[in-house]
Amino acid sequence: MTNAPLPNHPLRDFVDRHEKLFVLTGAGCSTNSGIPDYRDSNGNWKRTQPVNFQAFMSEEHTRQRYWARSLIGWRRFGQARPNDAHHALAKLEASGRCGMLLTQNVDRLHQSAGHRQVIDLHGRLDLVRCMGCGGKTPRDEFQHALGRANAEWLTLDAADAPDGDADLEHEDFSSFQVPACEACGGILKPDVVFFGENVPRDIVATGQDHLAQADAMLVVGSSLMVYSGFRFVQAAAQRKIPIAAVNLGRTRADNLLTFKVEERCEAALAFLL
Repeated sequence: MTNAPLPNHPLRDFVDRHEKLFVLTGAGCSTNSGIPDYRDSNGNWKRTQPVNFQAFMSEEHTRQRYWARSLIGWRRFGQARPNDAHHALAKLEASGRCGMLLTQNVDRLHQSAGHRQVIDLHGRLDLVRCMGCGGKTPRDEFQHALGRANAEWLTLDAADAPDGDADLEHEDFSSFQVPACEACGGILKPDVVFFGENVPRDIVATGQDHLAQADAMLVVGSSLMVYSGFRFVQAAAQRKIPIAAVNLGRTRADNLLTFKVEERCEAALAFLL
């Protein structure tokens, strides 16, 4: 038995009817690559909310906790590879039907699958940015610096959590050493948008410009509970273009959707492969 949609599947028909799709993806697109998602089928948090921007910038112990967990989590996150959902969307682009893909994910797996026109709405975890001078460092390079400063932590292991985090609990993080920027001594932060931090205006504007040129919108693997993504669905609805979604469970935009397919992303998109 195959999970691929039948020829008369509404998602296949939807793709066939539209020539310039604006695609928005979320965590559900990457779960089959071994990266856990944040929310359950009702859109509720599965775990403690991710680190808050203000806490990260103002509290040393928050930075110690974040980077200790990231030291463990990055070892597997950094090795994640695209799954069939990423490859299917790359083929959709290659067919000329995807004008732009905007992703809420920070894993760069769409790009690894060969997708070219991608907006990383929430940034990218493979870079570390200095909040002082703005300099950027590859995450793999910073991983080595973290390991050199905290060799004893490299023996630990923990279950994977979303976005390169790890469920490292019951540890005393006070001894964890977080290297500062070598250029200016500033605070180093992953080059992603934390909760409580605004998405850069130019990123939002670029996404809206591409949405304005689309004839339909496809949401893949997102509950849209975060406003940064939901606003694009609101904009599509205001333009009165059709909106389809692939998501296991409720989304914040259910009342705005033309229809929804409740399947795993790779199964729902298999007809594109």
